[in-house]
Amino acid sequence: MSEHIGLIEQRRAKRLLLAQQQKPPTQLLERPWISIKDDYPTQFSVKIMTWNLLAQCLVRRELFPTSDCLKAHQRVHLIHEEIERQDADILCMQEVDRLEKLCPMLEKAGYSHQYASGPNKKHGCLIAFKSSLFSLSEHKIIFYDDEEIRPDGSPMQRIAQSFVTRNIGLIVGLQRLDNPDLGITVATTHLFWHPRYTYERARQAGILKREVTRFGRSDALRQRWPSILAGDFNFTPSDPAYSLLTRTALLPEHEEFLRPSYVVHRSVDPTVPIAPSSQPAADADEGGGAEAQDPDRVITNARTASPKDGLLDSTELVKLYSESPKARSAYDSALSRFLQQEPGRDVPIWGSVPEHKMDPAHPGFHEPAYTSYTHYWKSVLDYIFVLESDKVASRSTGVLAPLPGTALDPGLPQKTICGSDHLPLVTEIRFNSL
Repeated sequence: MSEHIGLIEQRRAKRLLLAQQQKPPTQLLERPWISIKDDYPTQFSVKIMTWNLLAQCLVRRELFPTSDCLKAHQRVHLIHEEIERQDADILCMQEVDRLEKLCPMLEKAGYSHQYASGPNKKHGCLIAFKSSLFSLSEHKIIFYDDEEIRPDGSPMQRIAQSFVTRNIGLIVGLQRLDNPDLGITVATTHLFWHPRYTYERARQAGILKREVTRFGRSDALRQRWPSILAGDFNFTPSDPAYSLLTRTALLPEHEEFLRPSYVVHRSVDPTVPIAPSSQPAADADEGGGAEAQDPDRVITNARTASPKDGLLDSTELVKLYSESPKARSAYDSALSRFLQQEPGRDVPIWGSVPEHKMDPAHPGFHEPAYTSYTHYWKSVLDYIFVLESDKVASRSTGVLAPLPGTALDPGLPQKTICGSDHLPLVTEIRFNSL
């Protein structure tokens, strides 16, 4: 019997050694940590990471012609290594698929998790948290296609959407194990990808902020907890939705930018005729469907919206956002303070990219220069926001340094840089009850 057990142990050790030998060596690009000098009083702090993993089911060579690691077996260890080396307390991840590979790695690293996806989607959103620090008190899934933003009118007017996207938001309440009175509400999302549907993204972001606020207010304990929104919002700092989140306001140029997106797609209104040169958009996923094949990414298979569709005008959008607290970007505020403390430091930020032409006083100027960088598109789409509160104050005291475009060429994913087409964002946030 003992000989049999010994043989089993030998085989197990041999398999483990073989697995370690087969794990490809990596030399992922190091990203320094930027610490902001601060004597801010701290009741507790958390390190939060958000990252779009690039779902394997969405990978196509024509979208990433310069990448050297598009196959699943080439990317999986890069994804896992990045998560392990950042060692965040809370992870917000989007475009998550191949759960059979990711979840065991998360469990081994000490994380519990909550996952959700939109109807019939092959990928979704996942929030993981260190099980030594937090327990899950409650969670909620937001189905944007079903959420009403008007109290009356027809069903179409109450929902007021321009495209059936199947996107979702995921909210969790995390209670601290060392002090159950303390905790944090965290939401992650992946908003609609199509560049021309500006209104739909503004609608979805407004719903997310509203629902996170309601989630926090629905429980006596959570009312005193801070709230975080982190994910792939698919808009830039110059977008109307960013301004609505951070200022609850729209500038004239934002209204002009919104105007062409006041349309209704045939996914909402099936009577809209199909354009002669296209097929119905079968998939609203990022990079999916007939519209994704259009090199200009123009709006097709849609009609101009009319009052009976109920889409919110600019005044109504501002009202939607004003009914919940403003959001503050962790990166924008942290890098702004860091550059005030150390003027002249070379940090690649959104406002330093010449073509962006943003007023330095405007929110968003100090976001990273890039959070997504591929052969075809290079932009900022990912954020970590903190909702303002009269019960708890917060301060971002450190961030994972942004990278310049020169470090990201010829375009992600790359074996020695990042296993996704998006870069992870990581910040440390300190909280103190008021």
